[in-house]
Order: sequence, then C-alpha cells, then structure tokens
Amino acid sequence: MWSDTSILAVTAAGAHSEIEDEWGALGPMARFVFITGGVVSSLGKGLASAALGALLQARGFSVRLRKLDPYLNVDPGTMSPFEHGEVFVTDDGAETDLDLGHYERFTGVAARKSDSVSSGRIYSDVLEKERRGDYLGKTIQVIPHVTNEIKDFISIGEDEVDFMLCEIGGTVGDIEGLPFFEAIRQFSQDKPRGECIFMHLTLLPYIAASGELKTKPTQHSVKELRSIGIAPDVLVCRSEGPIPEKEREKLALFCNVRPDSVIAAQDLRSIYEAPLTYHREGLDQAVLDAFQISPAPKPDLSIWEDVADRINNPEGKVRVAIVGKYTQLEDAYKSIAEALTHGGMANRVKVKVEWVDAEIFDSEDPAPHLEGFHAILVPGGFGERGTEGKIKAAQFARERNIPYLGICLGMQMAVIEAARNLADLSDAGSEEFDHEAGKKRFTPVVYHLKEWVQGNHKVERKVGDDKGGTMRLGAYDAILSEGSKVAEVYGTTNIEERHRHRYEVDMKFREALEKKGLIFSGLSPDGRLPEIVEVKDHPWFIGVQFHPELKSKPFEPHPLFKDFVRAAKDVSRLV
Repeated sequence: MWSDTSILAVTAAGAHSEIEDEWGALGPMARFVFITGGVVSSLGKGLASAALGALLQARGFSVRLRKLDPYLNVDPGTMSPFEHGEVFVTDDGAETDLDLGHYERFTGVAARKSDSVSSGRIYSDVLEKERRGDYLGKTIQVIPHVTNEIKDFISIGEDEVDFMLCEIGGTVGDIEGLPFFEAIRQFSQDKPRGECIFMHLTLLPYIAASGELKTKPTQHSVKELRSIGIAPDVLVCRSEGPIPEKEREKLALFCNVRPDSVIAAQDLRSIYEAPLTYHREGLDQAVLDAFQISPAPKPDLSIWEDVADRINNPEGKVRVAIVGKYTQLEDAYKSIAEALTHGGMANRVKVKVEWVDAEIFDSEDPAPHLEGFHAILVPGGFGERGTEGKIKAAQFARERNIPYLGICLGMQMAVIEAARNLADLSDAGSEEFDHEAGKKRFTPVVYHLKEWVQGNHKVERKVGDDKGGTMRLGAYDAILSEGSKVAEVYGTTNIEERHRHRYEVDMKFREALEKKGLIFSGLSPDGRLPEIVEVKDHPWFIGVQFHPELKSKPFEPHPLFKDFVRAAKDVSRLV
C-alpha cells in the first residue's frame, strides 16, 4: 500500500468523481467551500483546508484547493524567506504561497498557476485591461471591477471537480482583504442556493489564571464576518485541548451555527494526524451536511491510518543537518523538512532535523558543527552569504563518506568544492556572487543562464531583467545515465522535476570534474544543462539542480528523500 498512490490518486486527476446515491450525482459544477480566518493569523487555515480536501477524497469526491492572498506583491517570488517562508513552485512555473505545498502533500493534486492569486496580481490584471481599453472608458472601481476579477479567478476549472476549497489569506477585518471577502460574498449570491458554504477558523485562547477557554474573541470575529454579509456554516476553533460541551453550545448559540458544526482544532504531535483528528471531530460530515449531501459516502481512511502509524511508531532515529542561511525561520525550508519526514516514514525512522547556520563556519572548521550527524543536506538559496560554509559542508560530507544531498545552490556548492579541491581550480566560483564588490578574478564554474529550451520554444533572460518570475521555473525533463546512482534511486532514466533558479553549472568543466570522480549523471534532454551530479565511490553523495522536495508526499515519499534517509539509517547503524 505504501508505494501506491491508492485512493488519493483516483480523485487527484482533476475529473469529477462518480459519486451517486439517493441524493443523486453532484452534477457538472463544483461545490465551493470558502475558508476564512479570524482573531489572529497562523492558526492553520492551510492545514485545515488540506485536511478537509483529503477527507473529501477519502469519501470518493474529487477536489481542488486554491489560495487567495491579500498582499500586494504579484507573487511571493521576490519576498524574503525570513518574512514569508518558502516559495512553492508548481509544474507550470508559478511561484506561490507555501500553503499550496500543504494542499499537494495532503491531496496529491498537482497545483497550478490558477490555484494561487494575490491582490497584486488581481490589481495588475485590472490595470492592464484598463490600459488596453477593455472597460470602454468606464471608471474603474473596487466594486465591481476588482471583485469581478476575483470571482473570475475563483471560477477557473469549476467544472472539473466536485469540491473547490478556497482559502482566503489573512484575517477578517484586514483592510487589504476586504475586496476578497466582498468577492466571495457576491460569488455565493451569484451561485444557486446550496453551492457555497463558509468555514471560519478562529482561536479559543485558554486563560490559565481563570482556568477557562474564552469564546469572546471568536464571537467578535464571527460578528465582524457577519457585518460584511458572510455567515459561517462551519466554525473551526483552534485550541490547546478539547472544547467542553458548555463552550461548544455557547459558540453555537452566539455564532449562529449548529452545535455539531463547531469543530475543535487541537494541537497535534504531527500535522499528518490532522485528517484523522478532523474526521473524529466531524469536520467532513459537517461540511457535507451543510451542502445537504445525504447519505454521505463512507470514508476510507486506511492511508491516513497507515501514515499516522508510521510517524507515531518509528523503529529508530537519524540526525540530519540542514546547512543553510535561513535557519532562523523553519518555514523557509518547509517542503524540505516535510520531505525528510516522508523519507523517515518510508524507512520507519524518526528524522531529527537540526538547523545549522552556514555562516558559522564560513571561516571555521566545520567538523565541530557537523560531527555526529548521519547525513547532511544543503538546500537552495540566493546570494553570497553563507556560501563558503556550504562549500565546506559539501567537502566535509565528501571526505568523511557521510550521505550528502545538495539541492539547487547546494548542488552548485558541491561542484565548486570539487572543482577547487579535486580538479585544481582553486579560484572556482559562481557568477551569482563572486563578481560582487570588485572581487579578484575567478573561474565561473557556475554561470548566469541566459537561454534555455522550455517545451518547444527558447527562453531568453538577461542579468538586468526584473527579478520576479524570470528564473527557470516549473517542471522540466531530465535524462539519467544508465547504471548511475540516481537511476537506481528513481528506478528509471527519464524523470520530470521542478526548477527555480537563474544559475547553472557550466558543462565545459564536465570532463575535468568527471576525471576526478564527480559524475554528471543527469542532463537536460538536449544535453546542454547538468541536472544531477554524484560522487563516484561514495556511499551517497548527490546534488540536484531542481527541487525534489516539492513533489514529496506522506503517502508517496520522493525517491531521493526516501533513499537519502535510508543511507542515513545505514550510517546510524554503524555509529
């Protein structure tokens, strides 16, 4: 069961399911669930949305999830990882909010450009239409022009699935979010009765001094939501523990929802317990009841029971160092941390991730900081800061025979390390940062990629281009060398992985590096761009130009992370 995508794959393809019962087929149009938040941010709307999607799939329905973000950036591509966390990349090249990673990991449905939009993108599209004259000289206003643009976005692909789950970023009352709330209010009125419901996620704070859960913040949040014309059908309340019956009845009374539609969202040991926990609380049943879908198909939760068993009952532990520069905010490497967890689940071990700031040993011996780890991972990143530390981490792993996985910049640093220390190119560097601040001459082993092939056309970029959306983005094919380590790991020589980078390893150094044992084992189909390198005669040393973490799921771990953790497990047995 573990290697199959199983029931999740049945509904992940994007087509309507074949659900029929006494109530009848769902019909050609999706039912919409709008997920909003109140009181404070970061309560877990994305996780609740993803878990609900997984539960609806478990009942045989097809789903799609999307995120509407009120910030004015066109997308998160140019936002600092310290502020916004990681940028999730889709197959079709969209740079999106990290919540889309949750959606994919829980449902297996590959996200698309049409699943993420911000105020910046909406306003940009409206102004572009105004400049073209599409509005025929009318005065452009938030209502109806901006709200219509939002509604058009929500409608994309509505005939493809049974349920469309739309999460609104931020909290009710945020000034920048008002057009989105107005848009979903209008949208629910435009649709036939019963095709849209609202799910509101709030905080129930526990006051230790009085020993009480306080419902007042939730009451005020619902009051704010109702003041703009939206009444929640399902109330999800984040709390440290269970909601006593007295408080549940009070919330139902004052927030005008049914008592069985007040759902507790308790703190969990693992996010992968969320589907089972929400099911026990009745979230999926409350949603189906709100749509009057009765009798509801019974859920098959066997996959999530297996996931929960694997994560809660490990048979060992491995320590993995992530050597990066955004270590102060773990969300900056969210997908990597989750992919390592998936690899651990596949190997029945707990992966203890420890974050190591690469700057610490920019000018120091890395050994005191890296000894004792069973594996080392160097993730992607931008800019010069911490790069010398990453190069030393790659050298430490190569020389000590410790499993190493380099992702994007992590691969480039491994190549520069090999060029310096194996191929006698002591001045090897990267055009990304070695040209800055009047530095001395260097050999550009990594260069700025100015053109590449995407599908059937050539893409061209200049160093001075805008930063947003100008990288090599999205899914690209790669061809793996027969008999290579990566071909063994993947079990095939043809793969497709997601990219997000501007710089590439220069192929002209391939021969010199391969003579010293750094093998270019994966290339673009035209043979011009290196996708994967590996060290010959090393237990496990692989660098990839793409981001494998973006495609890993708890029920389908990515092959690289699965085997990387296996290699770490082998090392742990030797220690």
